[in-house]
Amino acid sequence: MKIAFKVLGLGLLLFLSFAVVAQQPTNILTESSDPGANQPLDDIVEKRTTVEKRVLPYDHVREADIFWEKRIWRVIDIREKMNLPFAYPERPFFSILMDAAVNGEITVYNTEDDKFTNPLTPSEVASIGASVDTVITFDPETYEEQIQVVRNDLNPEDVKRFRLKEIWFFDEETSTMQVRILGIAPLLDVLDDQGNFRYEKPMFWVYYPEAREILAKERVFNIGNDASPMTWEDLMEIRYFSSYIYKESNVRDRRLQDYLSGIDLLLEADKIKQDIFNFEHDLWSY
Repeated sequence: MKIAFKVLGLGLLLFLSFAVVAQQPTNILTESSDPGANQPLDDIVEKRTTVEKRVLPYDHVREADIFWEKRIWRVIDIREKMNLPFAYPERPFFSILMDAAVNGEITVYNTEDDKFTNPLTPSEVASIGASVDTVITFDPETYEEQIQVVRNDLNPEDVKRFRLKEIWFFDEETSTMQVRILGIAPLLDVLDDQGNFRYEKPMFWVYYPEAREILAKERVFNIGNDASPMTWEDLMEIRYFSSYIYKESNVRDRRLQDYLSGIDLLLEADKIKQDIFNFEHDLWSY
């Protein structure tokens, strides 16, 4: 009887020992383990909504169903209060486009025209906006002059505006006015030798339908809620940005600033926006 109790007690002790060992975490790092697995998480939970998000394709539109369309060119100034997320220092919008183009994830096009005809190579994109300077230094041992070539990469903060090319059209099948963004072009200021502003030029054109997959993986800083899973693709599709029109399709292919200035320029841009709204409104009878 005593032997039976001893065996039972020994079995219970072994069971409890195995249970305690099973509950202890294993921190053994093998060659196949992730080196960053033990890195502290800078959040409450790991955010996977943005990473696993799928981009919904556009609805198919037949050419016969496009009753009316108008091409519009806009400018987004990231210095405006509503557009401040474009300049978020941790991950600026320009850096997202530039990194994707340099890494070959998207194809960008030359600015000779805005019809996406001449693609640029990743090396050509990397050289845009970069400058090369020669600096004279002295050898600390021989005190001899040495000429070094220094490459200055473009600072994302230097890009303050973006151009946007889009098409407004009326779909007869759904009886709705819709808009599709076609391209995005970052604008770079050109300065003279004294540092005075001369003009601005587009760096390259990004074909937006191709870039949607990349933009859908990048989170947008939400001023009101850090937990919001909004992405750049969401922001562009719901048009949560401030912009103004600088050109519409016309027979002379002129921009508004070619024949207007000052307050007249702003009034004409607002008139074009109002004409699009009135066109849709006048299609219906009440």
